[in-house]
Amino acid sequence: MRRTITASAPAGTEADGSGPAGTLRTEFPFELPRGYVDGSGTVHRDGVMRLATARDELVPLRDDRVRENSAYLSVVLISRVIVRLGTIEDVHPGVVEDLFASDLAFLQDFYRRINAEGHTRAAVTCPSCRENFAVDLSGGGRLGES
Repeated sequence: MRRTITASAPAGTEADGSGPAGTLRTEFPFELPRGYVDGSGTVHRDGVMRLATARDELVPLRDDRVRENSAYLSVVLISRVIVRLGTIEDVHPGVVEDLFASDLAFLQDFYRRINAEGHTRAAVTCPSCRENFAVDLSGGGRLGES
């Protein structure tokens, strides 16, 4: 399910720094560094993650696997917010469990970036020329790229 939510924003500005004025972007594309290999050997690298809701963060706390091992929280949480991974639209904890460690780390970082401030843009200043500009952190690229 894809959604774009209309939000009020000052005229001529972007509501969350990543979409046209008056819209809130709720889904963000990404590309895994290595990729998920399914049972048939197909590698899935591109995907879409949506913004998390309060429910997404609360429901996993009732999961017995999380109660037994708190490290499992990120597996359940990530599986709830990934809309698509390659051609896979039913991303469940079993899929996330089978990711390479570097891909899970990438998704955890990506989750933090898109949910921390509601956008993926950061204001930065060049250390050489002191020019101010914005950087899009979502990039959808590999680790280390922006």
